[in-house]
Amino acid sequence: MGKNVSPLGQLNIRKSVLGLTIGAGAVYLLYKAIRTGMKCQQPLSTSSPTCIARLAIERERHGGDSGELRRLLNSLENRHDEYTKGMILHNITRCVYLLEAEASACTPDDIMLVGSMLDDKDNSVKIQALNTLKAFSGIRKFRLKIQEHFIKGLGLVGTIWESEVHIGGLRVLNNLPLAEFVHPQLPRGMPALMEILQSEYHMGQVQAIRLLSHLAQKNDLLYDILNCQVKQPGSLLFEVLVFAERLSEGRNTPHYRAVKWHYNEQSLHEALFGEKSRLADRLLALVIHPEEEVQIQACKVIVSLQCPQDIRGRSSSCMTGHPCFNGGE
Repeated sequence: MGKNVSPLGQLNIRKSVLGLTIGAGAVYLLYKAIRTGMKCQQPLSTSSPTCIARLAIERERHGGDSGELRRLLNSLENRHDEYTKGMILHNITRCVYLLEAEASACTPDDIMLVGSMLDDKDNSVKIQALNTLKAFSGIRKFRLKIQEHFIKGLGLVGTIWESEVHIGGLRVLNNLPLAEFVHPQLPRGMPALMEILQSEYHMGQVQAIRLLSHLAQKNDLLYDILNCQVKQPGSLLFEVLVFAERLSEGRNTPHYRAVKWHYNEQSLHEALFGEKSRLADRLLALVIHPEEEVQIQACKVIVSLQCPQDIRGRSSSCMTGHPCFNGGE
C-alpha cells in the first residue's frame, strides 16, 4: 500500500480486492459446475437419430467403425426390462439403416439374437424385433437366415390383433423370398391375411394384399386362398385388381383344373368367380377411372373372366376383340 494512504483507505482497498476475488471464484465454480454437468450427459449414442447420423458421417470421413451397432447388439444379450429391450432394438434398427458397413459386418448369430426377441412376452418388444429384422432383410446375405423366422412372423400376424404387429410382420415377410419348406404351413395363415385385408387399417391391407398376390402365384397355395371366407366381398373386389387377375389365371391353369374343387359358399372363390358374383359388373366402373393403369388392370381382369377356358392360351385374341382394348374407345 502507498505511504500516503490512510489506514481507513487501506482497509477499503482490501475489502474491494477481497470482493473481486470472491466474485471471480464464484464465476469459476459456476463454470466448473456447468462443465461437469455437460460431461455427465449421455455421450454420443443411440438416443437420437441426429447422433447416429453424426456417427455415420464420422465413420465415412475417417474410414473407421463407430462400434455403436456392435455395442447395442452386445447390450441386447444382457437382461433388461421390456422398455429397455424395445429401445435397444429400436436403436439397432436405426443403426442398420444408417451404418451400412457396420450392419453388413454383423453375423448370423446377431440375426438369431434379434429373432429370439419375437418370443418376448411384451408385444412392443415383438414389434421392435420385427422392425429390426425388416431392416436387416435389406442386406441380401441375411435374408436366408431371417427366412427361418418366416413362420414365426406369420404366426404373430395371425394371433395378435394389433395393427403394428400386422404391419411390422408383413413388411418382413414381403421382403423375403418364399422358400419351399414354408409352403406346408402357410395355409394356416390365410384366414388371418384375409381378415387383415378386410380390416380398417390401410397399411395393413396394403401389406396383406402384397403377400397374398405373391402367394397366389404358387399352385399349391391357390386353393387355400380361394377357399378363404370373406365378410365384405364388395369392398374387397374393388381393392384387389391384380390379386383377382392372378387368381383368375391360376384357376384356369391345367394343373389347377385337373382337380375338381369344392368351395364353401362364403369363400373368396364364390365371391369372385361364383355364379352370383358381380365382379365383372363392378370392374366396368373402373374402365373410366382417371388413372390409366387402373383402367388397363380392370380390363385385364374382365377379359380373364370372360375368355372361355379352352382358349385361355390365346388370351391376346380375346383382348383385341374386347371393347376395353379397341382403339379409340
